[in-house]
Amino acid sequence: MSSTPTLTLARFVRASRVEDIPPAVVHEAKRAILNWTGCAIGASRHATVTRALAALAPFVGPAQASVLGRPERIDILHAALMNGMTSHTFDFDDTHLKTVIHPAGPVASALLALAEYMPVTGSEFVHAFVLGVEVECRIGNAVYPSHYDVGWHITGTTGVFGAAAAAAKLLGLSEQQLVWALGIAATQAAGLREMFGSMCKPLHPGMAAKNGLYAALLAGKDFTSANAGIEGRRGFANVLATDRDYAEITARLGETWELSLNTYKPFACGIVIHPTIDGCIQLRNEHGLRADDIERVELDVHPLVLELTGKTRPQVGLEGKFSVFHCAAVAIIDGAVGEAQFSDARVVDPAVTALRDRVRATVDPAMQEDAANVRITLRDGRVLTRRIEHAIGSLKRPMSDRDLEQKFRALCAPILDAAAIDALIAECWRLDSMQDAGALARMSVPHAGTGSAPTAEYATAHTTTRKE
Repeated sequence: MSSTPTLTLARFVRASRVEDIPPAVVHEAKRAILNWTGCAIGASRHATVTRALAALAPFVGPAQASVLGRPERIDILHAALMNGMTSHTFDFDDTHLKTVIHPAGPVASALLALAEYMPVTGSEFVHAFVLGVEVECRIGNAVYPSHYDVGWHITGTTGVFGAAAAAAKLLGLSEQQLVWALGIAATQAAGLREMFGSMCKPLHPGMAAKNGLYAALLAGKDFTSANAGIEGRRGFANVLATDRDYAEITARLGETWELSLNTYKPFACGIVIHPTIDGCIQLRNEHGLRADDIERVELDVHPLVLELTGKTRPQVGLEGKFSVFHCAAVAIIDGAVGEAQFSDARVVDPAVTALRDRVRATVDPAMQEDAANVRITLRDGRVLTRRIEHAIGSLKRPMSDRDLEQKFRALCAPILDAAAIDALIAECWRLDSMQDAGALARMSVPHAGTGSAPTAEYATAHTTTRKE
């Protein structure tokens, strides 16, 4: 088999050793896993999750793995699905800005389900996670932006490759089996941007996690696929993108790491809105603004803002996450844009809709994705302006470890008590030294009738029977 992008990735994953991963990348992996865990637990009681579990409950298999933040134990394929969904339901997860992929959801969800089924150390988990993110993001780099522009949700379509590669690493697949796993992943790549604002959007990373795990399990039993699933004439890149650059997959592979380009959201919505929110909150706080003071709000934004988040009259909370108009309004009124600002009631609140109707947005093709101009004209004639060059949470203004811990606490507070939250944070930071990575999942499950979760010792001691 001549060297191809698919084979190059398979060889890379197969040959990679724990010691090949730089310490800074290991730390970034733990930041991503901490953020992913908080997002998954925080959204675990959302209607999206409750309805999906109700629909699938009659068909799930044996109690092998946890749904983070919930008491249910289900088979590993459905656990990967559900945790992938919960981690993206709030649209609060990590973002690889170069491609707008949300990397952790598909990869971590597949890995953690597998780690509850078979012995996996924390070091093995982190190593596989880094490799999975590298694979999904490099494939994304190769097809972005044309793949995204035609309507594919890139987290779903490339996430399946990351989940497959990461699971394959834990399962110890051979080079040929890894090639097959990537091919099986390629033929399952899916997710449409038309679904944004509905429950199907978080379904995409959930399906990517499940299907990637599925691909690795099948390939591990020598279930075959095409050898050129990514670059073949009718493979992923040629069918699902109008332009592609395979050098983005292979160049400096193992020397540079896509996790170094990962970012984390301070606001619970599409990342392209974050510069606008940042500017609105700054002006609100500096000038003590009230909605009644404002004549109009004018925004200059990157073209993707209106393409992705141009809903002018959202009717439910999930739609509000894709409305720059709603986000600007609640940023000014509430001074915050967390999950509370995306309840169904908040989206149709008369005070919010009144200000939302006074927000206007204009596309500036020269604007960077993490930049925006905000102009607020007050009824007394004053005009307040703010230029955001780089939104908070971007690579230029990253969230600190402490910021991520505070975000984690806020997300988990409705589900777990303070002691359980502190224990989970500590375990995420020491994940690479844990003997049982699956304990992280079991620690996230509240005790019956309480808001607490098992301790690390309890979670490890009460591991279910796992197969080699």
